Amino acid sequence: MSALPTGPGRPRTAPDRRGLRRFTAPRPPREERCELCGAALPDVPHRHLVDTENRALACACGPCTQLLDRPGASRGRFRAVPSRHLTDPGHRIDDTTWELLRIPVGVAFFFHNSALGRPVALYPSPAGATESEPDPSAWETVLSATGLAGMLEPDVEALLLRRSGGRTECHLVPVDTTYELVGRMRLTWQGFDGGPRARAELDAFFDRVRQRATPLRGSRA
Repeated sequence: MSALPTGPGRPRTAPDRRGLRRFTAPRPPREERCELCGAALPDVPHRHLVDTENRALACACGPCTQLLDRPGASRGRFRAVPSRHLTDPGHRIDDTTWELLRIPVGVAFFFHNSALGRPVALYPSPAGATESEPDPSAWETVLSATGLAGMLEPDVEALLLRRSGGRTECHLVPVDTTYELVGRMRLTWQGFDGGPRARAELDAFFDRVRQRATPLRGSRA
């Protein structure tokens, strides 16, 4: 068998443009699927599960969510994220409480991590969610300052606080709502303090939370 030509005399083969098109053509959007049963998910918003082993959110179809959301469902690896939104206009979280929590920004959320057996504090930053461990005595102060803190379902609900203009907002929200906030802040954050676009996004986010939230029964505004 003769050797292939080398050097200047070697014939050149034209590139196969059909093959190149795989890398240059826009790719179709990835179809979302339920991470339990593999069923395709519709384009409309769908429910989420918390993967307690990997500390991550998982997309879920309606039947799988209902299976895990029913009373008496097994407390296994996956837990359905509920949809309730509550607000406590009569809470007593003041400047002193905020200082005890040692949160360096004006927004934070807290949830009870069942794997760790304690509450975890997170707050948005340009790099995503920054995690810290609240001091036990500081968390006890929060528990005494709002009834929402003691109502949290472990892993799937969060206490969302915002300190702005000398006052604090206090809401109970699904944990996927807080991660939506983290994602929006990461996409819009500019400069040291976030910039006007991030602040506008933050205002719009809390407007939506207020619209959905039901006041805590017995709370005084």
